[in-house]
Amino acid sequence: MSYRLAALIALQCSIVACGGGGADTCIHDTDCPSHFCKADGTCGPVDIDAGNNPGSDASSDGGTGLCAPNHDGTITLGEVPLAPGKHANFRIATSATVSTAGTSNPDGSRSWDLSGMLANDATSDVALISPAGAWWQADFATASYATVLASGSDLTGVFHVDATGVTLLGVVSPAGGTFSTKLTYDPPAKILALPMTAGDTWTSTSSVSGTAQGAIAAYTEKYSSRVDQIGTLKTPYGTFPVVRVATDLARTSGVVTLASSRTFAWLAECFGTVATVSSTNGETGAEFTSAAEARRLAP
Repeated sequence: MSYRLAALIALQCSIVACGGGGADTCIHDTDCPSHFCKADGTCGPVDIDAGNNPGSDASSDGGTGLCAPNHDGTITLGEVPLAPGKHANFRIATSATVSTAGTSNPDGSRSWDLSGMLANDATSDVALISPAGAWWQADFATASYATVLASGSDLTGVFHVDATGVTLLGVVSPAGGTFSTKLTYDPPAKILALPMTAGDTWTSTSSVSGTAQGAIAAYTEKYSSRVDQIGTLKTPYGTFPVVRVATDLARTSGVVTLASSRTFAWLAECFGTVATVSSTNGETGAEFTSAAEARRLAP
């Protein structure tokens, strides 16, 4: 298996319809119909539909269907759009040099800038896919949506979402057959816990079994996550107040470690995951500069 943890976190999480533009000037989020004032003083697109997902809470703006950030430092289900049909552009770089540490602010928060071009950058439109009619649908009856996990790969992650978080049910190929992939996670892997706020932690250990390109596969994956920082993140789309989730993945077979990596995901209210950066295999540093992959929300 070659999918990256960064792709798994970025694409399974809230993806918004970011098409279109807005030229209105603004100072505050409330100045914009979209409830997002970009760093350049212009309003973000009005067609952000984050508030439309089932389970939206009081963060939604009355009857408008738009999610209004309340900047309380907590991400809830109502502030992440999670439904088939959601899509967004992400600028994706591979084998890139980045700064996951960012810079420290006097109040203890941090600032990150991932807005610039990185090595091998390409912009991709990624979407959350309905399980309906998929060849694997019967095997994942509780699936909420699926999404391709990484650029350069056609493997798809199958996810369930509810008010307590987002879990990974399995990984599948786009079609069945002799050389298909269908891996099941028992129990499902806890990718994101909801609601989340600074200092929260969660872990899960899953037995993964099934077929990978037609061959029998069995191994264990452990995810260990912590909301470790708050601050602001600059992306190609704009600058967001964010919480950062650090996730360590260890994939093992018996006592043998097959892979280990760290991924940082930055989440913003009403947008969900606006960036992820994943390490190379075997990274041991708390922060790192050599990224296997970096994804940032883009216009």
